[in-house]
Amino acid sequence: MSPTPARVAFFTRTGCHLCDEARPVVEAVCRRTGEAFTEHDVDADAGLRRLYTDKVPVVTVDGTVVDFWRVDERRLQERLTARQ
Repeated sequence: MSPTPARVAFFTRTGCHLCDEARPVVEAVCRRTGEAFTEHDVDADAGLRRLYTDKVPVVTVDGTVVDFWRVDERRLQERLTARQ
């Protein structure tokens, strides 16, 4: 049986100061809610670069964009706890 994929995806790029600011927010909310997240470098994948190049950081939950540029801690928390 394969592991359950993370509900939260965090799209970033190296050298992005907004990504550096958003990472602790994503980490804290995921820790509080017990959710895992995966981090993806948009510059490592041409498809992701086309989708998100001007918007990083981008946070999605279950494939739906929750925030980009600035991650709102409360909005992310509410999205993750809405089904519980």
